[in-house]
Amino acid sequence: MRDEESRVWETLVTTARRTVADGLVVGTSGNVSARVGDLVLVTPSGVPYDRLTGDDLTAVDLTGRQVRGTLVPTSELPMHLAVYRTTDARAVVHTHAVHATAVSTLVTELPPIHYMAAALGGPVRVAPYATYGTAELAENMLRALAGRSGCLLQNHGTITYGAGLDQAYDRTAQLEWMCRLWLTASAVPGRTPSLLSEAHMAEAGARLKGYGQRR
Repeated sequence: MRDEESRVWETLVTTARRTVADGLVVGTSGNVSARVGDLVLVTPSGVPYDRLTGDDLTAVDLTGRQVRGTLVPTSELPMHLAVYRTTDARAVVHTHAVHATAVSTLVTELPPIHYMAAALGGPVRVAPYATYGTAELAENMLRALAGRSGCLLQNHGTITYGAGLDQAYDRTAQLEWMCRLWLTASAVPGRTPSLLSEAHMAEAGARLKGYGQRR
């Protein structure tokens, strides 16, 4: 298990650094986690990702009790644990992506501007605002995530989950792209973006289930 933890931690740190490189977070905002058995490996609070090493592995159990490392886990641990307790997630990515956060201040649901919303389970909801790191925020997030693998957090950012770190990250990147797309289209004077119907979204969702290579 320790070998697997080290391997996953290395991938987790790489993913966290990617959120910075791709402009999805600034400084130490945002956080990343992955589940290994009954442990949740998670980025520590307030530590720049480029400073993290293999010796900084930080992990908690599903109750939040720290069982690995000496660095304090992210303040958003309640959100991460809520996802793991209620879904089959193996990885969670939380960011403060600019376009997604902007959209979270404007609507209660991202308008269906593109069929890739189906890859997240359907129209992306916005969880009502609550102070970061609180149980209230985690509860609001869970309601917005019902039947979805990602949501927006009002005046805050994004959260997505997946079967692994790559999938969770890709869903975050797709969500930010869709938000940027909607904001760009909505900004054209005198024009209103066309939106997809429920039937369009359902058809896209069915096709996406068979997308990619099969082993």
